[in-house]
Amino acid sequence: MYASREDIGYDFGDDSKVGSKPIKPNPNIDGGWAWMIVLSSFLVHILIMGSQMALGILNMEWLEEFNQSRGLTAWVSSLSMGITLIVGPFIGLFISMCGCRKTAIIGGILNALGWILSAYASNVHYLFLTFGVTAGVGSGMVYLPAVVMVGQYFQKRRALAQGLSTTGTGFGAFLMTALLKYLCTEFGWRNAMFIQGAISLNLCVCGALMRPLSSKDISEKYVVRSNSEDNQAKALSHSAETIKSNGVLSEEPEKKEEATNEEVLDSVQHIEMGGKSKSGRKMYGLRILKTVSQLTVTVRKGFAIWYSSYFGAASLFTNRVFMAFVIWALFAYSSFVIPFIHLPEIVKQYNLSSQNNIFPLTSIIAIVHIFGKVILGIISDLPCISTWNVFLMANFTLVTCILTLPLMQTYVSLAVVCALIGFSSGYFSLMPVVTEDLVGTEHLANAYGIIICANGISALLGPPFAGWIYDITHKYDFSFYISGLLYMVGIIFLLIQPCIQKKQPREKSTEEAQV
Repeated sequence: MYASREDIGYDFGDDSKVGSKPIKPNPNIDGGWAWMIVLSSFLVHILIMGSQMALGILNMEWLEEFNQSRGLTAWVSSLSMGITLIVGPFIGLFISMCGCRKTAIIGGILNALGWILSAYASNVHYLFLTFGVTAGVGSGMVYLPAVVMVGQYFQKRRALAQGLSTTGTGFGAFLMTALLKYLCTEFGWRNAMFIQGAISLNLCVCGALMRPLSSKDISEKYVVRSNSEDNQAKALSHSAETIKSNGVLSEEPEKKEEATNEEVLDSVQHIEMGGKSKSGRKMYGLRILKTVSQLTVTVRKGFAIWYSSYFGAASLFTNRVFMAFVIWALFAYSSFVIPFIHLPEIVKQYNLSSQNNIFPLTSIIAIVHIFGKVILGIISDLPCISTWNVFLMANFTLVTCILTLPLMQTYVSLAVVCALIGFSSGYFSLMPVVTEDLVGTEHLANAYGIIICANGISALLGPPFAGWIYDITHKYDFSFYISGLLYMVGIIFLLIQPCIQKKQPREKSTEEAQV
């Protein structure tokens, strides 16, 4: 989904042939330029996810400026966060044609444009288009390559690398909350968004750092990792084998298509050579025809890779554990997003604004979130610890905090619960690792795109739902209770499916014994 062979390195060859040769490791795998990729991803998380986590400041400004309901106004923030993640599978089409680097640079320009245009908003519906859609799509075009590139460059320290890069969300939420609060106070929210748009242009620099690995380097990384996968959990490796055994995309149709496309280009070049004796206007027309033909070839090849990744023989949707993971993602992310959007309003209702101004609760979540990602990443990399178990324990802690948060009405108790929310939500750094364990390295981009798309749907519907519940009951309590219960349903799906996967081989073996 996400990239061409140069970026993702789809392996169409025989793994056994590659594994029989001595492998010389690339110095950029787990080192060298890999740490520049981590830095790039870290900055992307600061500028995109951090800014989105600080939208509660702007949400209050929009409520006062446009005097609309909380449910309608919350759609601005949720559209931006949701679209950033929902466009995951579709951004892959652009990456298949242009690569991660160019896609990220274009996305940085689009994101900055969305912020700047939003400074001239005359109503909430205008913000839906400029900030929700334009800035959201731009964010998605930068965010997805940043996450996938870290997974490509690391083999031994994947969890730690993802943890370090995604700590940018916590740093960004803390920094952007303070920055937007200062800018709104000093210059007003319109000028604040204009300045933030200028800052977002740094995303283009982050995209320029995303140097793609060659397909050879990625295939070597995959072979090395496949030799050490025996130590992984059997349930996870079984699900990965299910995906791999479904078939590999055929190479012959692609070769035929490439040959046809080359014939078209050759014919255009031949016409151009023969047209040199004619007028300059005809030559110019032939050059345009050649450019259009090359663009058509690129689009067709990119679409073929994107389409076959999702609807080809190696479909991800045949993996039961992965589908349970998708269902979990549909309910999980809204429970994390709702506090960031509505906590400023909750604090105002409890008359805790003076204490919250000294140290905002959202900043507490952001700071502890940083330590949570790093610590959970380090723990998951330990040989005696299962990443899957750490992931589940963090989810249980987070859902417990979401359900108990409405019961807390003092600043200290809210601060304690917010700290636990920040630490347990550090499992976000483990999501790419768990996804790769479930489906394998070669399907990571496609699978992670589906997961964050499901997260995007959750983020899109969560905050408006909470605002709608408040408009009816004038309380946020039921919003947290309902989102927490739905989150628990998703966790139950994660617990049930691995048990089914383990039981199936045993049932088959008993049947064969009877025969």
